[in-house]
Amino acid sequence: MDLRDLLSAVFNFSDYGQLLPLVANSIWAAAILGLVGGLIGTFVLMRDLAFAVHGIAELSFAGAAFALLIGANVVIGSLAGSVAAALLLAVMGLKARDRNSVTGVIMPFGLGLGILFLGLYEGRSANKFGLLTGQIVAVDTVQLNLLAGTAVVVIAGLVLIWRPLTFASADPELAEARGVPVRILSIVFMILLGLSVALSIQVVGALLVLALLITPSAAALLVTSSPRLVVALSVLFAVTSAVGGILLALGGRISISPYVTTISFLIYLVCRLVKRQRTRVRRRAAERPAQPAR
Repeated sequence: MDLRDLLSAVFNFSDYGQLLPLVANSIWAAAILGLVGGLIGTFVLMRDLAFAVHGIAELSFAGAAFALLIGANVVIGSLAGSVAAALLLAVMGLKARDRNSVTGVIMPFGLGLGILFLGLYEGRSANKFGLLTGQIVAVDTVQLNLLAGTAVVVIAGLVLIWRPLTFASADPELAEARGVPVRILSIVFMILLGLSVALSIQVVGALLVLALLITPSAAALLVTSSPRLVVALSVLFAVTSAVGGILLALGGRISISPYVTTISFLIYLVCRLVKRQRTRVRRRAAERPAQPAR
């Protein structure tokens, strides 16, 4: 494959006008997933759960693969696997050290189960590949309603526990001493995180789910320390990555995940450059000699 063939596979907008109306539901779904990922991603970083997200994604993949095997709804299977993994991590791994070891056990188990179910599945190979790396499909109204309903549950849950969860995430010992139900909050948040992971897998697949749940929030934290602005920028970055990834993937022949992850990484890279430039300006200002008083 020469360079021209490669570019044609990645970017080909010859029939873009005809294809765009067919994925209107997919674009709305991506926007919903970006909103959820941006909101919950800030707490994922505050609670040091990036590794746990990957572990939940593997069991979510196993649940989706099993649903595909038996002909059930893949989204529901993915949700069931994610919630099961989240509950395991919440109950067995409350402490960071225990949580990481439990995650390390769950990840290969979930991945192995998923590969087993896909090996037994005799349908289209594109369906198998899409669970791992995401795919751009025409989301029907039923699927969109299911995604939107689950997203409403996640957002409503976050709104209800936002203040105590922020306190418990920043200083769990002090929060527990003040009477905040830290353990219950941890379990509830892990369930909400499991639902969010299951939703994100529909766009970027099980292998690259961090692109929607981690990278946008990490980028936002580089350019601001304001909690509200971090959340707003995280949502903006996640929605841009998800929707932009679908719009670009529509004109190519490869899966959606490379587009989403590339946009997400470029946003992170720009934010990192902005932070570096700000640091240089502040350093120069600090090194500048003070003007003598007149």
